[in-house]
Amino acid sequence: MLGSLFRNPLRRPPRQDAFDASLLGGMAIALPAPSGITIPAPCAAVLVDRGGRSRRLASGSRIAALEGETAWCVHPGPYTCDLVPFAGAPEIGLRVTFAVDASDPRATHQRFDLFLASEAGSAVELAGFAGLAQTALQRELAQGNLELPPCTTLDEWNTFRSGFNQLMYTRFGVTVDDCVPVDIGATHDYAALLEARLAAQAAVPEAASETAVTLTAPPNEAFVPACEDARALRRLFLELPCLMCAVRMAVLPADQARFRQHQDLLRRLDLVSLAVGTMPALELAAPGQPLAQHEQLRRARHSRRAAAALDEAWALLARMKIAGEGPLDVLFDEADRIVTNLETESGARRVTNVQDEVTA
Repeated sequence: MLGSLFRNPLRRPPRQDAFDASLLGGMAIALPAPSGITIPAPCAAVLVDRGGRSRRLASGSRIAALEGETAWCVHPGPYTCDLVPFAGAPEIGLRVTFAVDASDPRATHQRFDLFLASEAGSAVELAGFAGLAQTALQRELAQGNLELPPCTTLDEWNTFRSGFNQLMYTRFGVTVDDCVPVDIGATHDYAALLEARLAAQAAVPEAASETAVTLTAPPNEAFVPACEDARALRRLFLELPCLMCAVRMAVLPADQARFRQHQDLLRRLDLVSLAVGTMPALELAAPGQPLAQHEQLRRARHSRRAAAALDEAWALLARMKIAGEGPLDVLFDEADRIVTNLETESGARRVTNVQDEVTA
């Protein structure tokens, strides 16, 4: 009562910036949010600083971003999308329902938060996210790491679901609630799809061989070396330490030879992470010496290939988590191949011309 007597009648609560959350939970999974707004239910906020460190705020809290922090408002879902598991059979689809995983107090970095920090430039739309998930699924099926044969038996389906669920959780930090086969031939124009692929290959000659996918870029967007290089290096810089931590925590049999393999793998990943953290600027051959445009393009392509190897590393980690003791020899051979690709591409990104790359 006394407090109301001394309240300034001209004082009003601080004005909140306009924020339209109507797309969240439907067309968008996460949207950039201005500081000062109250987080609507049932959303949460993820704040990421310039170094990639993230923190979460619960629904009903007020976003108070610190200097250098970027905030996203994230709706947990659930979301439903149709994925095409086989690029050559666009009529065969999987209808997937998933949700953003809740905070895990045991984890230093929440996986979805890391995805936002390293890959989401702005809004994360459901369609763009589904494209990334579809690319990851198609890669695993094409390489034989997941199997979805015709006339799939119940045991084969359960094995596929287990691998797919772990892939989505390890790669993106989302939990798959449901996954059922559907016929989507009526909703996909196969001729238009082929035309789009041809247009993409004409615009970017290496599009057919490189698997990097962005959240916002259309298939025929021109390859911009500075943007592609920055995007790939940011991913490598932020994700490699988290990947190493997850590999270090992998449960392996108590075997001395396996322990040495494990330690050698971590040592090599640590050296790749060090190389990424000390990577020279794209546009410079040496301090004060500009690099030719065609060499910048070559460097950016190496960065993008390294990011593609990083995607394979996350998928391999997902398989290691459910493998048991049986196929570890195969998985370690695959790990050696992936780390070798990371070493090769990050090393090639550092050199200043193709002659140096050949002799390196």
